[in-house]
Amino acid sequence: MPRPPKPRVLVALSGGVDSSVAAALLLEQGYDVVAATMRVLSAAQVEGSPSEEARRVSEHLGIPHETLDLSAPFERDIVTHFAQEYAAGRTPNPCIRCNRLIKFGAFLKKATQFGAAYLATGHYVRVEHRHGRHALRRGVDRPKDQSYVLAALTQEQLANALFPLGGFTKAQVRARARALALPAADAEESQEACFIPEGRYGDFLAERLGPPEPGPILSTRGDLLGQHKGLIHYTIGQRRGLGISDPRPYYVTALDPARNAIIVGHDEETLCGALTAGHVNWVGMPPQADPFECRVQIRYLHQAVPATVTPVGNRIKVHFHEPQRAVAPGQWAVLYDDDGYLLAGGIIET
Repeated sequence: MPRPPKPRVLVALSGGVDSSVAAALLLEQGYDVVAATMRVLSAAQVEGSPSEEARRVSEHLGIPHETLDLSAPFERDIVTHFAQEYAAGRTPNPCIRCNRLIKFGAFLKKATQFGAAYLATGHYVRVEHRHGRHALRRGVDRPKDQSYVLAALTQEQLANALFPLGGFTKAQVRARARALALPAADAEESQEACFIPEGRYGDFLAERLGPPEPGPILSTRGDLLGQHKGLIHYTIGQRRGLGISDPRPYYVTALDPARNAIIVGHDEETLCGALTAGHVNWVGMPPQADPFECRVQIRYLHQAVPATVTPVGNRIKVHFHEPQRAVAPGQWAVLYDDDGYLLAGGIIET
């Protein structure tokens, strides 16, 4: 007897190599594939047309394609929030918030309009069923692993998500794209936030928040060391651009919006032994009450390190086995076990 057809999948198709190969792999696996591109920016905000690139890929693969306008919720929930967080002296990760609220939020809801049972993306991550839960696991290609930016996804969202690239390396994906003659086979990758042209964070924030006000640069002891050109131009751990003459380099250790001040210290003063994170999302394990050991990653390019985690209500206290540099409020602390399963994550508060 012939196998029953696999369900319909909506692929979030940007036109880049990863989402293009994800769509091709699902076709090979027998899924009924349709594609859609999220439009989150106006034509004046972005060069080129992701929708046009995605349309070319869709035609090449022989699958339907549509463009969905999600610019209103993206502006409200991602761009405005990003600026507000910076104004409050925090360093947000817009991709984590976008994945939960837009890509696997508003966009996933659109999947039902296409009769799709799943939403698929080109993220390098695996989703598995483990201990009665939908668990994220790091992608096989560790340097390309993107589980960190998916740490806010709920169990319901993961139940409707497919990640075809989790078992592949980037080199294998490129090779598959070339073999299929996909238009994006050799396209370059973008590493910056999509709504900030050429990574000009300062210009973007000045446009949103108004011209930044200069203020004092203070040592951790309160000594005046210089003047900064506006808090929006600095991040925790930053060394360059401080304009302080000293035999030993200074690093930004804190931003103080109340005093419009930047706090700086020497290398050893950037170390942090513990943090508190809130808005905890439990992923590969149910909510815990007792302390447990795991590995904690505090930013996208950080190497997860051993720590003891103590749950306190909807917060977690993380005590690193060895102090870590540049712990930034607003970023996410994401918890993993030794096998690469993402256990939970939360927004760093202190």
